[in-house]
Formats: sequence, structure tokens, C-alpha cells
Amino acid sequence: MGQGMSVPRRLDHPADGDYKGGVMSPQSWKVMELHRGVGAVLGIALAAGPMLPARAAAPKKQVPVPKTFLIDGTALAKARMDGDAEMIRLAKIQGDRAMQDGPVSVMDKKAVPPSGDKHDYMSLAPYFWPNPATKDHLPYIRKDGQHNPEASAIPDHENFTRMAEDVHAWALAYFLTDDDKYAKHAAESLRVWFLAPATRMNPNLKYAQAVLGVNDGRGTGVLESRCLTDVVDALALLAGSSDWTAKDEAGMHEWIDAYFTWLTSSANGKAEHDAKNNHGSWDDVQEASLALYLGKTDFVKDLVETAKTKRIGLQIQADGQQPMEEERTKSFGYCVFNVDALMQLATLGDEVGVDLWGYTSPAGGSIRKALDYLIPFAADPKAWGHENIAGMTPDALRAPLLMAAVHYHSVAYKEDALHIRAKDDPLQTLLVLEFMPLPAGSKGL
Repeated sequence: MGQGMSVPRRLDHPADGDYKGGVMSPQSWKVMELHRGVGAVLGIALAAGPMLPARAAAPKKQVPVPKTFLIDGTALAKARMDGDAEMIRLAKIQGDRAMQDGPVSVMDKKAVPPSGDKHDYMSLAPYFWPNPATKDHLPYIRKDGQHNPEASAIPDHENFTRMAEDVHAWALAYFLTDDDKYAKHAAESLRVWFLAPATRMNPNLKYAQAVLGVNDGRGTGVLESRCLTDVVDALALLAGSSDWTAKDEAGMHEWIDAYFTWLTSSANGKAEHDAKNNHGSWDDVQEASLALYLGKTDFVKDLVETAKTKRIGLQIQADGQQPMEEERTKSFGYCVFNVDALMQLATLGDEVGVDLWGYTSPAGGSIRKALDYLIPFAADPKAWGHENIAGMTPDALRAPLLMAAVHYHSVAYKEDALHIRAKDDPLQTLLVLEFMPLPAGSKGL
């Protein structure tokens, strides 16, 4: 838990032997990812115990540090140089599991976008349903939190997300193992989705989350491209692979540049940027990640600096409540979802020297207070006093808790994360590997 919160404690917390001087080394983080379906919030758990030691007798081969933004490139390079058996095992499990998926593209859908071009991404607003008051059932009406199965008939959203997750898994496995089979799969999927003339996605989300009878697409659909942050880090992990050529990289740079231009200048992109709730937070994450890839550091500095007032100051109260998320029908999940976005934005802000982790608004709101407010309800879900039609999802707090444990050097956050993990059925989890970077000046690495 954070400062000032009193959380019911259990008696089964593991030992904290992997802490050194009060700061956790990123090499000791292991990650568990829950169901990878569309819209699922990532749940992350910490595996107790230190990493396996490197082989002392073998000389270390220097490894270039990948220019990743949301996972720690320095820590990954060290794990590869050390030949860390456990890290490599987990990365291979993740990469091998992704082999079950084949390349997908926007051309896989049967529906044709209003443009007449199947290269345009399209999707339906998931919380909008046929109107029972009209003969043609138009315009569709909103039922917040209730997913209309019609939306699943258009596979672009699911395919986009799965492609990005798979590419990230293969790129990570390739970087840690230097096994070309993973790079080959990642490169093929990237070319099919982004580059090949016959299958490439046009760099826009103009037709995302359409509301039938109302519009052909809307700003909220931009949320569906947040998976591009996985692609950006994957590109860094593939750098230097013979399977990912300079021509491939140039093509991806061109695509991302075109998408970034659309994202920051189109009506739908601007609408999402102006959104006040989690949609705006995730738009900032996307813009910051893409801008860092494109080398637009001044843009990122301005964006993250503005988020102090535009996101934290507007969204989070002095006691940590998030009224705009609490008014939703899946209120707890959306509160966690927004905290996750703000923490990812804070991680990206570290790249340009802007501190969101320690920022407190004039009204008293902060990322840490928002997290602290949610923790007691993971232990006592019945105490949550807001509408929550999907039920409580305390496991979703694990990712923010682990990020907080690193960035705030908190053993208590680690313990809370481990407790939440203890409730999970391990048969329902997929082992993966991920790091969260320590802030500048830390001594834990």
C-alpha cells in the first residue's frame, strides 16, 4: 500500500529477499499476463525470489541496449549478456505460444468500410445496440459496459491487438535468445499488417468504433490503437536482425509517421486528445510513444508536462478518487485502467525528464493517491460503492502495483501485488517477461 492507507494485511506475504538497499532490481521482476482477449486489462504478478545467477566462467559478450521505452532496454541487455536461464525460458514460452497465431491483416474482414477500401481499419462501438424504438433499429443506442456481439463480427480490433502482442512476444524472445525463428515470425507479421501492398493497413482509424445510424467512426475508436506501443518496443528489439531489414524499418517509420500525423491532426484524433477521461490518458500514451520513436522529444516534453494539469489535475481528487471513471458501469476496472495509462505515460515522461510519478496537483491529486485509493477495495470488494456490472477485478491492480513498487521503492506495494497474485489460478495464466525501468538515480540495478 502507499502512504496514509490502511489496508487489511494477510499472513502469507513472501520474504523480501530480492530487495537490495530498499530498491528492487528490475532483473528480479517476472510477469504473468492474463487472458489476451480484446479489451482485457493486463494483470502482472511478481515471481518471488531472485534471478538465476549468470555463469561466472563465461566471458560476457557486449549486447547493444535496445531503444525501448516501456520496457527497460538496459535490463534486457544485461539479462541477455548474463545468459539468464529463467528469463530466456519465460521469453521462449511466450514466443512459442504466439507461434500458434498466423499473420493477420485488415483484409481479413468481410465488411467493407464506408470508403470502399478494405485497407481501412474499421470497427463498431462495442457498447451501442440496436434501437428497439425504431423499425430499422437506428440510430443505435448506448448501453455502457454491455458489449454488443455484433462488434466482434468485424475482426480488425482483435487482429490488431493480437498482432501487436505476438510481435512483441517474438521480438522479446529473439532479443534474449538470438534465435532467428522468432525474428522471422515478427518480421512477417509486421510486413503483412503494415507494409505489404496487398494487405497493409492504411495509417488511420477514421472508421473505428462507428455508431450505426450516427457516424462512420469517432474519436473514441483511437483507443483501439494503443497496442502500437507494443509495436514500437518490438521494433527496437528487432534492430540488427537480418530478418528485419533497413527497408522494412524505413517502411515502418514512414507508416508510423503518417499515422502520427493523422492522430494529431484529424478530427477524430483531436477529439480523443481532448477527451477528459481514460480515453485522453491513453491517447497521450500513444502520442508519446510514437513521438519518441520518431525522435520528437520536444513534443513529448510538452505533452507530458501538460498532462500534469490536463490529466492528473483534472481526473484525480485529493483523496485519490477518479469521478469520471467512477461514473461508468464498470467503474473499478476503468479506475484501474486510467491509473495504468497514467503510469505508462509517467514511464514515457522519464525518457524526456518530466516527472509525473512525483507530481501532486494544487488540489492534491496524484497518481500515487489514485492507486492508494483503490488498494483497499482489492481486499474488500464489497466496500466499493459504485456501479460495477462486470464485478470486481482486483487482479487488474497487479500491473500498477508492480510499477509503483519500482518507482516508489515500496516493499508494501510489492506485498500487495503478491497477495493479489496468490488468489489466481496459475493454470489460467501465461508466463511472460517484462521490465519496468527504475527512475534515474536509483541504486537497485
